[in-house]
Amino acid sequence: MDAFPLPFVAWALIASAALATFPAGAASSDAPSCPALLQQNVLRLQDEKPQSLCQYSGKVVVVVNTASFCGFTPQYKGLEALHAKYQGRGLVVLGFPSNDFSQETGSNKEIADFCENTFGVKFPMFTKTRVTGKDASPLFKQLADKTGTAPRWNFYKYIIARDGTAVAAFNSMTDPAGGKFVAEIEKQLARP
Repeated sequence: MDAFPLPFVAWALIASAALATFPAGAASSDAPSCPALLQQNVLRLQDEKPQSLCQYSGKVVVVVNTASFCGFTPQYKGLEALHAKYQGRGLVVLGFPSNDFSQETGSNKEIADFCENTFGVKFPMFTKTRVTGKDASPLFKQLADKTGTAPRWNFYKYIIARDGTAVAAFNSMTDPAGGKFVAEIEKQLARP
């Protein structure tokens, strides 16, 4: 049997000593843990590939149920502007198209094309989702439980704190550039 070369043995001993010094998981202790609210997999709108919402751990998250044929549909522009303005500070806007209010009848591809071509949406969007009632997605059920209110119409907005514990709900009439909405985002972004 061939012996390992001396440099490999030396490296292995150093690596072994380093691992003994740092317990398992110590290297990732600075990484944010995934809050229960974000421990979900959803499908990306553009290609229907599974995405873990845990990738947004440590960010302030705005969740909004959207629709292409609603009087509030122009809010896409404000949501995109909000996302662009604050994403460098740790904000992410997540859009969930829904036909719960009969104003999102298109396919996922049609919705993706509409959002990109009409409003230049670049923030993450996911496939058509149930947001109300007993068939609501787990995310929207949890948001309703935490805030005491489920979406009553399209473009209902939730702001989730970086640690996932605090959630604020805003109705469809809330402009994405509105004072109270932006103030809550600023407040959450200022927290570690």
